[in-house]
Amino acid sequence: MELWQNWKVDGDLEAKTKLIELHLGVVDFVAGRLAIGLPKTVSKDDLISFGVMGLIDAIEKFDYTRGLQFETYASWRIRGAMLDGLRQGDWVPRSVREKAKKVEEGYRKLEQVHMRSVTDEEMCSYLQIPLEEFQQMLQDIAVTTICSIDEPIKDEEAEIRLSLLVDEKAKNPEYKVNEFFLKETLAKAIDRLTEKERTVVSLFYYEDLSLSEIAEVMALSPSRISQLHSKAILRLKGSLSRFKVQLFQN
Repeated sequence: MELWQNWKVDGDLEAKTKLIELHLGVVDFVAGRLAIGLPKTVSKDDLISFGVMGLIDAIEKFDYTRGLQFETYASWRIRGAMLDGLRQGDWVPRSVREKAKKVEEGYRKLEQVHMRSVTDEEMCSYLQIPLEEFQQMLQDIAVTTICSIDEPIKDEEAEIRLSLLVDEKAKNPEYKVNEFFLKETLAKAIDRLTEKERTVVSLFYYEDLSLSEIAEVMALSPSRISQLHSKAILRLKGSLSRFKVQLFQN
């Protein structure tokens, strides 16, 4: 508390430096968790470098008088800084993004036709590739399933996900209608996931477990968990893209 007071009240730069040093462990922790779902070409040292900038930003913006836990606040800032740094560096090859688009399009078209969760075999038939190649493709594109509200909704559009967020306290009937259909569409999309895919999504996004921790819980390999996560996200993205077209076509 004394360090926070010295930095925030007195502007003591030495106190700020000590705060940074005290919380470098949070940067390393977040980098370790994030690196699990990224390809080996992404250096953990790069993640840490980006994360340190996020830590500094968190220290500058944190209000210590509110009694909140700084580590929790900082971890979100740090993770966001890491993802922003990776996106700015164009860390995903074009070939990988093209693979992701093909798989997402396949899920969207097939599930629209069958009105159910399609199997890996059906996807392989659609893509005209063997099962082993499809599984490797999922492994390759796992990196693209990390989403950000700062990314464009579509490559050819300037509108980003953040622009779709609306203050729920504002009196906007149109937003409430859109929100209802969005939740309904998302719920149906989640229902179409396989049991294992739903479990991975739940453990990763709601229980905040890493992919390796989920692998231990489900007694599967980390690569298999990564594949299940990729398929789940691509299925959901396909369903939500259909929702966006239906909602705004008129």
